Amino acid sequence: MAKKTQATCLPRVKNVQAQQPVIGVFAPCDPRIDKPSRERAGNVAAMVANAISGKVVLPDKSPVEVVYSSVLVDTESQADLVAHQFRRAGVNILVCAPDTWAFPQLTTISLLQQFPKETPLNITCGNSGPKPGVVYAHAVNGAISQYGRMVAMNVGTWPDTGPTPVMTASTETALLDWCYGAVTAVALRGRRLMFLGHDSMGMETALTHVIATRNTFGLELTRLDMKLLADMLQKEAFDPKELKALRAWIHRHVGKRLELETEEHERLFNQSLALYLIVRDLMADLNAVGGGFMSQLEWGSDPRGLPLPVADVMESLFNSTFDHNGPKPAQPFATEADAQGALTMLFMTYLSGGNPPLFMDFRKAWEPWEIEALAEKLDVKLDAEADYAIKGLVDGNNSGSASFDWAAKPGSSLKQIMQGVRMPLVDEAYFPGGGNSVTFMSPAGIEGVAGRLCYGGLTDQFSLIWDEATTTAVPEALEEAMVNLTNWNWPHTFVVPKYASMLEYKQYAPANHFHMTWDLPVARLQYWMDLTGVLDVCPWAARPSFVEGTDRPLPLVYHLHGGEQAYKRCR
Repeated sequence: MAKKTQATCLPRVKNVQAQQPVIGVFAPCDPRIDKPSRERAGNVAAMVANAISGKVVLPDKSPVEVVYSSVLVDTESQADLVAHQFRRAGVNILVCAPDTWAFPQLTTISLLQQFPKETPLNITCGNSGPKPGVVYAHAVNGAISQYGRMVAMNVGTWPDTGPTPVMTASTETALLDWCYGAVTAVALRGRRLMFLGHDSMGMETALTHVIATRNTFGLELTRLDMKLLADMLQKEAFDPKELKALRAWIHRHVGKRLELETEEHERLFNQSLALYLIVRDLMADLNAVGGGFMSQLEWGSDPRGLPLPVADVMESLFNSTFDHNGPKPAQPFATEADAQGALTMLFMTYLSGGNPPLFMDFRKAWEPWEIEALAEKLDVKLDAEADYAIKGLVDGNNSGSASFDWAAKPGSSLKQIMQGVRMPLVDEAYFPGGGNSVTFMSPAGIEGVAGRLCYGGLTDQFSLIWDEATTTAVPEALEEAMVNLTNWNWPHTFVVPKYASMLEYKQYAPANHFHMTWDLPVARLQYWMDLTGVLDVCPWAARPSFVEGTDRPLPLVYHLHGGEQAYKRCR
């Protein structure tokens, strides 16, 4: 009879850390092949692991851990052994790197079955002939796809012979893009966003779809009442010394471009800065990775209550890669408690390795003929070859949420960024609580992805409407007229989509907000949608269904199950 023992009480821990993504690389093999080929197979696993190690980073720029096993997975017993190694190392992302033929069920499938069904799996191989790993890759990809599990196939290139082959740059790029998609999907499971207030301004497109978000992304949406924030502001629940330091930082970098006419203006501005410190600490207490703030109407616009100052500077600071304490990760933060906006920015920030998000109103879409007519009226000569003259542009601007980083080109210094920022007084007709907005004009030539996550009630699925996009600039007199036609005192970014026409862009905007992140490869976005089941919506007539060198190859599992949309609905 077994001896009865007491349960083990775990030791207390001081610092709580969220589950981190860990990539595990392994090599299947055939027990019948010669020793040099087996040694080469082991070297391939190490080569693949080292090719990505240090090159996939989280928004705080910390590298994602990459491990590999020196054990070749020949049969079920080695699959058990490697699975055990990986579990001990915390592996939650799998990369299979075959260089020889092997037996799918005995090897990768036996290993894969020991991990949760949502564990991302990539197969990266060279197009090799001698043993041949590529034949195994097709076999295991087909087997796994048949039973409906998502798997990414990366048939790349490395030398057919030699003990220590090195993959080509294009093979590495494809693998890294997939890794970013997998890391984004895994790293955000179990994390949370913090929203203050309910759906602002009655925007149904901004609702916190709690259950759908939990089921699709594993993310929690923590909702706090605005009264808590108002009370904490009244109680001055912040460090007064830090508030003084933040105010001095603003003075140093914005100076006279901060508009304050009275002592009351100064008081309200300091209150708006205090909001940043209070909300930052609330988010830290919850280990939140981002959030949102309701603002209109109850906070700062409803005269039936006691309107409080706007939070534009707070929102810009969260979305920026720096504050008064120095460099920091961008924490995607949505104005008007726009949950879909916050999710869009969060995923794009992780997929880009921490690049700052941009929150904009889809404000004024200028077709080419409209720009030409305004230029003629102002007697401004246009460049007929300019992107805006051919495609038109969208004037993206919104009170709050615009990252300071977008006031200059990527890689600019803090001084270069902040010298383009102004902080004028808000329009008190809209915001009787007062305070200061943020304004700047984004420079031309910033390339990235612009898009918007949205929700479909009939399918209970999220989709992403997106396009590649570039920022542009128009002649100064024309810019002034266009900016003054909307709100001159808010941030402005002139966006030109790559494939969408202005007619399409206006017709298919899923909400009044859209978002942009620079240097975000399209393939990463697509790999992430594969792993999360988000519907890929790119309805532009001019865009091919597949752009080689930009898009990732469509997973085999889609073709076997009636197409991408059918597969994702079946999931």
